[in-house]
Amino acid sequence: MAHRGGQGLWPANTLFAFERAVSLGADILELDIHRTSDGALVVRHDPTVDSTTDGYGFICDLTLGEIKKVDAGYRWTGDGGKTFPYRSKGITIPTLEEVLQELPDARLNIDIKPKDIGVVPPFCQLLSDYGIMDQVLVGSFHDDQLRRFRRFCPGVLTAAGPWEVRFFYGLNKLGLGSLSPLKAAAFQIPEYSGNIHVVDQRFVRGAHARGIQVHIWTVNELTDMKRLIEWGADGLISDYPDRLMVLLGRPIPT
Repeated sequence: MAHRGGQGLWPANTLFAFERAVSLGADILELDIHRTSDGALVVRHDPTVDSTTDGYGFICDLTLGEIKKVDAGYRWTGDGGKTFPYRSKGITIPTLEEVLQELPDARLNIDIKPKDIGVVPPFCQLLSDYGIMDQVLVGSFHDDQLRRFRRFCPGVLTAAGPWEVRFFYGLNKLGLGSLSPLKAAAFQIPEYSGNIHVVDQRFVRGAHARGIQVHIWTVNELTDMKRLIEWGADGLISDYPDRLMVLLGRPIPT
């Protein structure tokens, strides 16, 4: 699962990255969405454009036209800041609709980032309009937002929200994971949260007993990839999908 399209290899959350991750052979593209001041859904992790572009400002305060003017490849570097190979290459922050248009067959893992209640209705409508409701898994760090999405798009698979993860984790530790109320198809979680070892073999077994997949982020080292695969993880979300391809013995396009 290519994290933000494989942000260790290419500028994050851009069509440039998504297209190359698909060509590489990644099974799923992981991406994030926000809403602009004029209602467009754009693919972006942070609430601002500051961290990866030459622009500044909160997405919710900017129009789509303003966002399209920033250089989304401006700050990407693969050598610690010695070079910036994607500057001035015309790489922009894409709209979600552009991604759906350009990659109609891609399987997508989409995280709703803001609490903005206006995000869900147009998001659900886009998935329906493009007929990809069975190609998508949706998550959010906001329980209310996730519940809202489930009401609007009951036919789309979702990841567990924070409350569901915590509740299952506690019950599973007691051997009572089967009692946890869940509406999710997958847990999408880090192996560690602070000092808490969230994902271990017991967690994976408990999730699988409920018919729920376990997707772990963000896994970039081969030793971690190998260990988590041996534990039975169903998906690894990585900044370096090429490393995972090699570990799985899949051919890397030249």
